[in-house]
Order: sequence, then structure tokens, then C-alpha cells
Amino acid sequence: MSRVSIHNLVSGLREIPDEQFVCDNVYDFLSSHPVDTDTINPYVFWSSKFYTRNLIYKDERFEMMAICWERGQVSRVHNHAEQRCWMTVPIGRLKGQNFAVESIDESKGYCKLIETDSFELAECLAAKVELEEPIHQILNLAEFEERAVSIHIYSKPFDTCVSYCRDTDTFKTVNLCYTSVDGKLCDGIML
Repeated sequence: MSRVSIHNLVSGLREIPDEQFVCDNVYDFLSSHPVDTDTINPYVFWSSKFYTRNLIYKDERFEMMAICWERGQVSRVHNHAEQRCWMTVPIGRLKGQNFAVESIDESKGYCKLIETDSFELAECLAAKVELEEPIHQILNLAEFEERAVSIHIYSKPFDTCVSYCRDTDTFKTVNLCYTSVDGKLCDGIML
């Protein structure tokens, strides 16, 4: 299967009509259009302190970013603010872990999660986050022994999400930010 540039991937996603911009259609599109890794180089920034979120494209319908993971880096357990999400991993390998709510008391900020299914992503394999079970975590496990870059598409864009702490069974809304936009580091970002 031939690979497409990241810009052709964006163009192809933009051509999908609104009513067809749903989980399975976008998933199938990503699965049949693996990314040419050389074309994401301008959006790849690494940090030993945290994974980086690098905005490639954003409009009112979706945003696309390259997330760069050093070996051993993991995301918080989080949701996607009731928005759809798809991902593909053109570089390296990642594990996704899904969670379900076992019990919740929103008035106390309490939420007990249980692990459900997990999945592995590598070699441009595509995945989707289902709205029915949106809580998950992405991990670049130390035993994978390599860096990874994942491409994430969110529809619609959002700038906050809910973050869950499994150690304390609590949750809170957190603000999201980018490490870079259009291949340029954001103000105040120190890698």
C-alpha cells in the first residue's frame, strides 16, 4: 500500500462530507491511507519531560496533531470531551488501555475506573475511540524500547478534557495546550 503525505491525509479528511465524518468512515480512510513518515518531520518535537502535542491542522470540524512519545512516556487517563477520536502510529509502537466507570459521585469528584480492553498500535494501524467507552490511556511502554509518533484526529476540536487519577479515584477537568503549531514551538515551551 502506498503512503500519503500528511498534507494529502488532511486534504482527504477535509473532502469527507460532514454527515459521513463518523467513526467507521474516518477509521477506514486512515486504514487505507498510511502516512509517509518523512512528511511529518516538521511536526516532530521531543521532550524527555513529557510527551508533546504538535498541531498539524485545525478547522471547526476537526484537528490533527502529531504526538511524540519518548520511551516510557504515558498519557493521563482521560476522555475526549464527548468528541470522536482516531489515531494511527506511523513511527514506533503504542499501547492503548480503555476504562469503564465502575462508580462515580460527581459531587465529590470521585470516580472508580476498571480496565476493560487494550490494544496495540504500530505500523500505521488505525484505531478509534468509541463514544460509548471514551476513557482511555496511551502508553509507550519501556519494553517497546523506542520512540513513537502517533497521529490523532479529533472531531470536533476541544481544549479541555476530564483527567482521571486511579490512585485517588478522583477526576477533574484540565486545560489542553500544544507544544507546537504548524511546525513552530509555542511561546514559553522549553523542551
